[in-house]
Amino acid sequence: VELVESGGGSVQAGGSLSLSCVVSGYKYNMYCMGWFRQAPGKEREGVANVDTDGRTTYADSVQGRFTISKNNAKNTLTLQMDSLNPDDTAVYYCAIDIPCETWWILRRPTLGYWGRGTQVTVSG
Repeated sequence: VELVESGGGSVQAGGSLSLSCVVSGYKYNMYCMGWFRQAPGKEREGVANVDTDGRTTYADSVQGRFTISKNNAKNTLTLQMDSLNPDDTAVYYCAIDIPCETWWILRRPTLGYWGRGTQVTVSG
């Protein structure tokens, strides 16, 4: 199983970025998939996920600003990030095959499959 993120970069506060994650070698999605992030000096935290029925859930800090979507045909997961602020600065990780009930308490990549991360830096 391989997950490759792209789309990170630097942006001014108020700007937007779109992250993509291409998943290969994984056929049966039984749990949640989505995004985590880890800011310097902080624990890794869940950002957004989508379950097998397409239901999405977001961290309070990004609700209304971020949108997660998946394309099953292309095995791609996307995170559209709008109205970015400096607190969103972090390395963003794509993750799959994680039980949905554990998503928001998971702090380390001990479950599922993870990408290597992509840096998002918001200045302003």
